[in-house]
Amino acid sequence: MSDKALLKISGLHAYVEQFYILQGVTLEVPSQGAVVLLGRNGAGKTTTLRCIMGLVPKCSGEIIFSGEDIKGLPPYEIARRKITLVPEDQGIFALLNVGENILVSQRQSSSRGELARRLDFTLSVFPDLKLAWNRKAGTLSGGQKQMLAMARALANENHLIMLDEPSKGLAPLLVKGLGNVIRQIQANSAVLLVEQNFAFASTLGDTFSILSDGKTVLSGKMSELLENSETQQRFLGVSANEGLRR
Repeated sequence: MSDKALLKISGLHAYVEQFYILQGVTLEVPSQGAVVLLGRNGAGKTTTLRCIMGLVPKCSGEIIFSGEDIKGLPPYEIARRKITLVPEDQGIFALLNVGENILVSQRQSSSRGELARRLDFTLSVFPDLKLAWNRKAGTLSGGQKQMLAMARALANENHLIMLDEPSKGLAPLLVKGLGNVIRQIQANSAVLLVEQNFAFASTLGDTFSILSDGKTVLSGKMSELLENSETQQRFLGVSANEGLRR
């Protein structure tokens, strides 16, 4: 593993209730750019993100972030280290309006000037949310809810943003716009992306890591995976005509 990596995971094992989900995950995320975590349903991708965020109590192994082993820390301490997770279910507060959802997510340890600057940046990335500022989050469309979930992450300065299936359930046009947003995020933060849509993920990730049955089975450059249809089919179930060339 590189000494310059922002996040290093080694020998990660995890139980969820009685189920042995992670059985040896190794992963590295650089300080900028995107790493895509791939694998079939049930491979352990979401559990890996939840372990990093401190949401799975029964984890063993190493989770090193900026040189510190954060495994075992409570989620709020991990968030203070400028790590955030946008979960698959979005995690927004349906009964609060858009503005309240964003403002309540901001870390109050930041200065007022920094909070205002982050808010301006967030609304420049998601101008539709500025128009819907006073709308209840529960009344938003699926695409708008995904925007709001990501806006809550952008409203703070984060060194690592983890996205769990952000394109799930979105129309193709919205997925294209989502890709543009993730590219903007990559310019200032590291991104760890879990994504079932391989065609979409392959346009965003510089590198990839594939999980199978709770283990890391392959990592490398995305450009190399795009040229290897046999690996795509074996571990991801991607047929030849589903592959994407950048």
